[in-house]
Amino acid sequence: MHIHVSGKQIALSDALKHRVNSHLGGLADRYFDKALEAKVTFSKARSFFTCDINVHAGRGLTLRGEGEAADANAAFDDAAEHIAKRLRRYHKRVTTHARATKTVATPETGRSYVLKSTQATPAAKHQLENGVDDDATAEAETYAAIIAEHTTDIPSLSVSEAVMRLDLAASSILLFRNRKNQQINLVFRRDDGNIGWVDTGPS
Repeated sequence: MHIHVSGKQIALSDALKHRVNSHLGGLADRYFDKALEAKVTFSKARSFFTCDINVHAGRGLTLRGEGEAADANAAFDDAAEHIAKRLRRYHKRVTTHARATKTVATPETGRSYVLKSTQATPAAKHQLENGVDDDATAEAETYAAIIAEHTTDIPSLSVSEAVMRLDLAASSILLFRNRKNQQINLVFRRDDGNIGWVDTGPS
């Protein structure tokens, strides 16, 4: 597995880079036949170090862990433990899933956009304060321009597989095609910590 270790405006020692490579390499070998790559980024916020780990372990299978501590080594340990906990939770399923993705057909693709949020103009604020509901005006005033466009995979999954991917990637939302009814579905992380599921198929 190729592991890229970098720091945002901080210098990283060779000992830390070696430790990251050794630990993540061992973790990948334990759960995957061949994980593709990992990106580990260290930064410093106030008096704390932060570590962000992103592991691409197969088609559509991403693992993410974040850590924060007083030193870089401890921050890495925290982030790596988050990934290890998720892997232990899905031990059998994730290894089977990683191997199965080699023979699964290429997922559908869609487009995702990033909209630039701007401050509402005085006219828009006046409308909101006076209860005027003009969707077209509100959209134009609040989101002025598309600033990025990406291709997004829409995999064919069972609901349990979708929840597993959502959890492993520490994501807030996942769009997929439900393998059971072939409809577009959505799973998302609720504010109360539970997982929400939107099924567009017939009831």
